Amino acid sequence: MQYYTIGQAARLLGVSPDTARRWADAGRVATHRDESGRRLVEGKDLAAFSVELAKGGGEEETSYTSVRNAFPGIVTAVKLGDVAAQVEIQAGPHRLVSLLTREAVEELGLEVGMEATARVKSTSVHIDRA
Repeated sequence: MQYYTIGQAARLLGVSPDTARRWADAGRVATHRDESGRRLVEGKDLAAFSVELAKGGGEEETSYTSVRNAFPGIVTAVKLGDVAAQVEIQAGPHRLVSLLTREAVEELGLEVGMEATARVKSTSVHIDRA
């Protein structure tokens, strides 16, 4: 069986080790200690918790990102193709257009009139649902 330290589990979950420790202390994810006293998470427990977390099973927390150029706005157009999609956001005076997969648009539930944030890093535009 595969086991992960709190630090490894945090990295795989995309959170800080402190957050992973708090979740373990609160009993949200099961841990046990090895011979040297390190807290470990069994792989199957971590996998189940990560699925629960992805479905929104946790409390809402601030999302952390390296993308600094955030443009909160409103979705003004969604064009769906068989595989790809185009989403337009009006953020103040700025019109941003993102090409992404149809699956991503459907998972985010993006539709005209909803609030969303376009995040720009280099030449890529990432869409975050508000």
